[in-house]
Amino acid sequence: MPDLADNDASDTPVIAFFDVDNTLMRGASVFYVGREAWRRGLISWRDIAVFAWHQFRFLAVGENRNHLVTAKERALGLVTGHTEEGLVTLAHDIYDRDIAPKLWPETVALAREHLAKGHEVWLITATPQLVADVIASRLGLTGAIGTKVEALDGVFTGDLDGHVLHGEEKAVVATAFADARGADLELCWAYSDSSNDIPLLTAVGNRIVINADAKLLAHAREKGWEVLPLKRSSIREAKRYVKRQSR
Repeated sequence: MPDLADNDASDTPVIAFFDVDNTLMRGASVFYVGREAWRRGLISWRDIAVFAWHQFRFLAVGENRNHLVTAKERALGLVTGHTEEGLVTLAHDIYDRDIAPKLWPETVALAREHLAKGHEVWLITATPQLVADVIASRLGLTGAIGTKVEALDGVFTGDLDGHVLHGEEKAVVATAFADARGADLELCWAYSDSSNDIPLLTAVGNRIVINADAKLLAHAREKGWEVLPLKRSSIREAKRYVKRQSR
């Protein structure tokens, strides 16, 4: 656990930015959006097979930009014609069934430690905003910054409202966000697993590399960044703990 400084309410706000996929949870959240859509008959076996392949590749070798963009575009296309209210319900179902059991307990503990220190904790992710909002809300975090989808009269069009929040775009958005809240980036934190988030990790004064892909791990070692490797056994133990508590 990194040494987190307390934040006096009169001081400049401190923001901790957390990536979601393979940082806060094991795997890609968008896969579970696709799987729930398949369960509800919104997509075909062919579509879910593509989602499954992207999930397998992501777990095996990390985030690939081309695969990520394809998966995100497919996921965003799923919402076309559906209401915001209906998809909030779907997002809660995804959280309960698929995301909560995949959360890394160590990363969740870090997020809660930041909150205990008086820091703001924001998810920053390419995951659709609606899903990211539900994850943040269910974990009691400050909020989420995700990829936005256009909605007209409460119905999603399936088009992006801006850009997929990925790579350099994350750093740009985080910088503007921190500036708008009067935060000093040198006091802020960022957590990620992907080399695509090097711009975000570089933008803040404190960063923790979690489950790093090969490129990010090499970069982190060169820069002397803190590296936190996680093991699936921690998720299994967390599941066992939940079962014991529910008896």
